[in-house]
Amino acid sequence: MLKTALKPRWIAGLVFAIAISGVFVLLSQWQFGRSTQPEAPVSTTTEETRQLTSVLQPGGFFPGSVADQMVSATGSYDPQKQVLVPGRLNDGAKGYWIVSAFAVKGAPVLKGGGATPQTWIPVARGWIADPSDAVAPPSGTIALTGRLLPSESPLANTDPGPGRASAVSVAELINDWNVSSYPGFVAAKTELSGSTDVGALATGGDVKPLLIGPQPPAQQVNWLNLFYSVEWVVFAGFALFIWWRLVKDDYRRDLEDALDAESVPESAAQPDKDPLAQLDSDPAEESVKEWAGQVPGTSEDPQPPAAEAHRTAPNPTDPRVQS
Repeated sequence: MLKTALKPRWIAGLVFAIAISGVFVLLSQWQFGRSTQPEAPVSTTTEETRQLTSVLQPGGFFPGSVADQMVSATGSYDPQKQVLVPGRLNDGAKGYWIVSAFAVKGAPVLKGGGATPQTWIPVARGWIADPSDAVAPPSGTIALTGRLLPSESPLANTDPGPGRASAVSVAELINDWNVSSYPGFVAAKTELSGSTDVGALATGGDVKPLLIGPQPPAQQVNWLNLFYSVEWVVFAGFALFIWWRLVKDDYRRDLEDALDAESVPESAAQPDKDPLAQLDSDPAEESVKEWAGQVPGTSEDPQPPAAEAHRTAPNPTDPRVQS
């Protein structure tokens, strides 16, 4: 069958089938890309910096509409309220986030038991590869700018150890710091002390900036486009199958022709009788010749049998014979 497939026409057919299959695969990729579409376009308003106190209120739930919003706030850090969150990646390397408590100036004060006279918010200030590289937060009044993110969920049955937290979880941090807090945290971008940027992005060193961008919106699956993408893959395989089937049929025809060529000499060695000679022969004549051959002394023109000869003799009971 390989010899048949190497015929020039089938090689050309294979090239054509591969080209068609490639087009079908590209169409499948296009349909698959259209099968996942965002539920809503990325909002550009989140990149406009707004005051934290006007965007989010402490003591309530974190609305999804303010997630990823760039915010600004003025306040100060407490160096005694700082933890490291392990398991964070930066350019593929695993390390720690430095998370510090930031007292927000002008923030609403919560009421009730356990509330503190100052409202705080956790701030992820930067990334470090080793816990020994952690530095204290800048002192004094700081003008903070960063991206507002919802609180993470703490890891269950996990003891991170002293000075550490399993996640940037507000519920976990306020228990360690004993403070009233906003229901979210800020990933710092800039930290200004007066007119000097004292943040990780400006100072460099072992503390790396987080540089967290806006998160992509949730996506929904278009099942019709997904079905079309699978269908185009089936068509690509079917194009190759058609080529293989045509080659196989040609191979079978070659085998049948070879068998027919072998059977021709055998039939030529045993010729059939002439059909015209068979048509010219008379069955009655053949039977007479056969009868003549069985009677000795007969000539080429046989005599009728005795019964036929006596048929013309007079009957002895005839009155004419008796008289």
